[in-house]
Amino acid sequence: MHRLIVLILSAVDAAIAVAVGVAATLAPLTLLWVFGFGGAADWGTLWPTGATIWQFGNLVPLQVTLPGDYLAVVGIDPSVASFVLSLAPLAFAAFTAIFAARSGRRASQADAWITGVLTGIAVFAGLSALIAVTAANPLAAVERWQAILLPTLVFAVPLALGAVVTEWREAGSGVIARLRDRIEAAPHGWGEVPGLVARGTAVVVVGLIGLGALLFAVALILRGGEVIALFEAAHVDGLGATVVTLAQFAYLPTLAIWGLSFIAGPGFAVGTGTAVSPAGTQLGVVPGIPILGALPESTTPWLLLLALLPIAVGGFAGWICRSRLVAVPVIPQVAPESSGNATLDALLARTRDEPVEPSTPAIPDDDPIGARLVTAAGIAVLAGAASALLAVLASGAIGPGRLAEVGPAPGPLALAVGLEVLIGAAILLLSPRRRPKPAAPAVLVAEEEAPERLAPTPLEPWAPERLAPTPLWSLHTDPVPVVADPQRETKAPEEPEPEEPAPGEPDQPAREAPAPRAQADMPSADLGPRQPQPLPPITRPEEPAAPPVD
Repeated sequence: MHRLIVLILSAVDAAIAVAVGVAATLAPLTLLWVFGFGGAADWGTLWPTGATIWQFGNLVPLQVTLPGDYLAVVGIDPSVASFVLSLAPLAFAAFTAIFAARSGRRASQADAWITGVLTGIAVFAGLSALIAVTAANPLAAVERWQAILLPTLVFAVPLALGAVVTEWREAGSGVIARLRDRIEAAPHGWGEVPGLVARGTAVVVVGLIGLGALLFAVALILRGGEVIALFEAAHVDGLGATVVTLAQFAYLPTLAIWGLSFIAGPGFAVGTGTAVSPAGTQLGVVPGIPILGALPESTTPWLLLLALLPIAVGGFAGWICRSRLVAVPVIPQVAPESSGNATLDALLARTRDEPVEPSTPAIPDDDPIGARLVTAAGIAVLAGAASALLAVLASGAIGPGRLAEVGPAPGPLALAVGLEVLIGAAILLLSPRRRPKPAAPAVLVAEEEAPERLAPTPLEPWAPERLAPTPLWSLHTDPVPVVADPQRETKAPEEPEPEEPAPGEPDQPAREAPAPRAQADMPSADLGPRQPQPLPPITRPEEPAAPPVD
């Protein structure tokens, strides 16, 4: 694609990311202005409010200063009239990051990822500066450099990561493609380690965030009564309840990270000196925000078993990486073009035309135990670092005094996640695996031996006398002839020599033995389908009577 088109599309992507984020804040404020104030107030005042909320959602801390009239009506101590609000609703930052990653991916697929990344960052930074200049809010002030730099970083980092990852996976040329080819050329499985570490880390981070969101959903179901009670205690109408609900929806990614920290073990805090963890819960005065009603008042030691879930996620990542690390590619042998034999040539031609199947995963002779060890350690380290980053994003201040410390602590969360993921990944990556039986190597026929070895064996002429007689108990419908073997003629029994009669005993005439019947003259027996007929009785020559003994 032409670079000018990539430049224009990247600029449009950055503008849409800003416009959609700001519109997501202006839309509910406009409804509040129409139905709540009846259009009496100036609509122009909504722009600074909406822009400030967008900046706050993109990690810009706000310096809130409450007016004196409000303090007098509510009865708040003037010493806490000014405080920092830094616990960001991460839904805005998540949308910006996802949109930026998609833009970087498209720029890489257009073969102009550097142009797309630089253009997107420049346009987003310019629009952030424009908003920071035009949306000054006296009640919630921001540092101008933070209002420009922090939203730009939220957009720039995923934009560059999306482009680089796509280049690594799909590019056929370029700086990143050459670096990838050089790394993947490393022997003994080391070339696969960087990609497997990145893949395993992504699996762990996504799995842990999903588990945290699931835990929060379960807590919201179990303690739904307390959430409804806090809604009722706020004494807001339908429009106010809608605005409060939308604001809490913006904090759902933040609460999912809190659930992640609870599962891993360290838990999180809702004020100075508080803790919510599987080991125990210690809460003080909690703000009357309805969503905080899902926090447990007490816990049981059985919840410590939740730490097995990060171990299982690490094991799943290790299984994915091991299945790719121990696969050995099969290099097909190139058969000769001609062997001098037509049958062999046809077989070789058919083999060359057939596609080569991928090899079955198997451990090579030089088992890459070092590569697997580095892969497990890399996944654990990067997962811990990602958890620490998420803890920083999901923590901050929501008010003055003790509410200045809310959220998980980055250090304990990183250590817990790193150790748990290391255990799970090491179990799958470092455990021994039974080696498969080697397949018998294919025997290549030499050219001079091919005609003799592949020539068909000549068949001997058919000889009926070599066939064995059909058994008489065979169930044939047709009569089966019994073929006589001329070489095995039936010999007649020898005639007994006439014995001389004993003295005083009359002479007895000698009996003639019946002539033996040739096997060929025997009639064939029709056995029928199920009732074979009996054979004729076999006659034997009678023995001469023995002379009486005196």
